Amino acid sequence: MSRPRADEEEYWHSSKCRAFTFDDEDDELCQLKESKRAVNSLRDIVDDEEDELEKVSWSGEPVGSISWSIKETASSSSTSLDGRDSSLQKGSSSNAALPKQVSSYSLSSLFKGRNKLPSLQSLSDALSDTGVKNYAPELRRPKAEYKDYSSDWSPKDTVRRMQRGKVCSLERFRSLQDKLVLLDEAVAGHDGNVITAVLIFLKRTLRREILFRELEVRQVALCHLIHFLKETGEQKMLLDLLRFLDRTEEVALSQYREHLNIQDVEKKREFLKGCIGLPFPPEDISHIQDHYTLLERQIIIEANDRRLETAGQSEIFQKYPRKASILNMPLVTTLFYSCFYHYTEAEGTFSSPTNLKKTFKIPDKQYVLTALAARAKLRAWEDVDALFTTKNWLGYTKKKAPIGFHRVVEILQRNNAPVQVLQEYVRLVEDVETRLNLATKYKCHDVVIDTYRDLKDRIQLMAYKCKVERGSAEEEKINSILNNTQIRWKN
Repeated sequence: MSRPRADEEEYWHSSKCRAFTFDDEDDELCQLKESKRAVNSLRDIVDDEEDELEKVSWSGEPVGSISWSIKETASSSSTSLDGRDSSLQKGSSSNAALPKQVSSYSLSSLFKGRNKLPSLQSLSDALSDTGVKNYAPELRRPKAEYKDYSSDWSPKDTVRRMQRGKVCSLERFRSLQDKLVLLDEAVAGHDGNVITAVLIFLKRTLRREILFRELEVRQVALCHLIHFLKETGEQKMLLDLLRFLDRTEEVALSQYREHLNIQDVEKKREFLKGCIGLPFPPEDISHIQDHYTLLERQIIIEANDRRLETAGQSEIFQKYPRKASILNMPLVTTLFYSCFYHYTEAEGTFSSPTNLKKTFKIPDKQYVLTALAARAKLRAWEDVDALFTTKNWLGYTKKKAPIGFHRVVEILQRNNAPVQVLQEYVRLVEDVETRLNLATKYKCHDVVIDTYRDLKDRIQLMAYKCKVERGSAEEEKINSILNNTQIRWKN
């Protein structure tokens, strides 16, 4: 017993404080180091037992439980709703009246250095704190914005606001008189978008008979509605409107335009057949008839050519296979097709080019241009020559081109006609300057030489001699002409 008592006496009479000397370190620095070592040692102990500990608040409830969350939210909301005036009034009795502040920090967080005062929270902590609700008062909208939804606007004010892009409800215009006043104000505003918007509203809220009757005396609004119906494809209402207005020709044209939406060829032919009896203008009746006849002719040609091409019975289809169907093609394309594949057929057949020319009254210029392009593409120069050869009443042959031989030369050159063929038609160009330009451009040397000889222009002939190859036949021809003493040169 004496030994423990001696230890106890030594403990109570001993002290860790030492006397001050200049050689020792600063007492405050030593205390700071000792407290740091103590905290580090406690942190190691808490880290080992943290999983076994349960975090509780100062009220004794587990942190994260439902009751704790309710109290925490209630305390934060009551604190944020208190004003600055009420806090000043309670300042004198703050110790007695302030409720207990509920803390959510656990014991382990204190030892880990997580106890941060609210005033010293970092920006990331403040942003990540999603549990705190924002009770800032919402700013009121300006009174002018609430007027957009007011039902006090007159038709004139409504149109003005629609022109500025404001949201305006038109449902409050219920009577016919109010709707018509609104339409008149829209027309007076000269804004097509506003007029169209009002017309859509009237079209939805009025019977067609009433709407058509009122629009009949308002031509500007009527034109807008007709254009709108055409753009949106409301064909039924458009036809009803045109019939009401007794515009029979426009009714016929609108109904004829429906053939564009029919894909099946047989159905389109039957539709066009029904359109022939519609009240078209006199100048359009023949076009509708020709359209129906052309489609009927194309159906016959397409069926026959497809059979020949499949069976391999025609040489031209084997040498030049068809690239597309002839159905629904224009008249000029159909004529080119016939001149390409059926040029030699008799006039009595549907696919004959001369039959097409006679049936549809194709002008000579159009026929010659199309036939020339088709036969030149096939390099059938004999057919090209026969196309321009005519006989007079005495039996003499003569070449004549209704399109002008300068255009014939251009078409032949685009189809890579040989120089001999080009020279023949360049000589037929009547204008001398045009003939020389074409001959020089396409290197028809004989034509240039003969033209300068006929013009008796020695200087130009000598200048052109420098442009031909030396020792060529053209150079010899130029020398022979220059040495001819019977020619009287003008220079």
